[in-house]
Amino acid sequence: MRVWDVHPGYLNRQSLLGEHRELHGVVAILRRGKQGYSNHPETKRWKQRGWALRQRHQLLAAEMAFRGYRDRTPVRLRSAAGEWPETFVDSPSGQFALLGEKYRGKQPGRIPLPRTSHELWSHHKYSVMARSQTAYRELGRRVSGLRGRDGFDDLALELVSWLRRPPRPGDMRNAIEHMRGHLAPVESLDNGDGLGSTFAAVQNGARLEGETFLMAQTALTDLAGWPGVVTD
Repeated sequence: MRVWDVHPGYLNRQSLLGEHRELHGVVAILRRGKQGYSNHPETKRWKQRGWALRQRHQLLAAEMAFRGYRDRTPVRLRSAAGEWPETFVDSPSGQFALLGEKYRGKQPGRIPLPRTSHELWSHHKYSVMARSQTAYRELGRRVSGLRGRDGFDDLALELVSWLRRPPRPGDMRNAIEHMRGHLAPVESLDNGDGLGSTFAAVQNGARLEGETFLMAQTALTDLAGWPGVVTD
């Protein structure tokens, strides 16, 4: 049983759909008092964290939708709003290592597994920008001074923490505008179509144009994983 903490963009098709299935298994155990796997570390860490399970499911559903799958099984748990598990079965950096072994010789996820701290930051930069311009600048400066995998473990943990925070409207608008700049032709966010439509255009453009940098961004689905955030 596994509910990952790293962004689901790193999961290949089998792992993505597998986590979705196993998350619903955790939900069933918690809601109905099922005994199977009730003492599993993965189940125990999500106990009394219904809201967080729901939010992880939203993120999975957003990634699935981006890849052409439709989720028809919403999670309606609400307990402990805004609170996430304080523990990990494996640390975020450990999860990347596990995925590296798991995917050896196999199809990877949408986002390539990061080999360096610079690559890890590059994947998450617009997700962080959507939450705090200050944090985006400070993290960028800090990572620029790293070499190879220096600071990778701490950075992976910090980025998981940032993605657990809801985006802020003004910062998110700026992040989407930056993402839109990687596609041609560039259109203003003030075109009257609304932020949700612009974000959908960014997603569609990334798919159609196959823009490598943009396709490796967690923000392509992260922002859609927060209910109501990018709706008009």
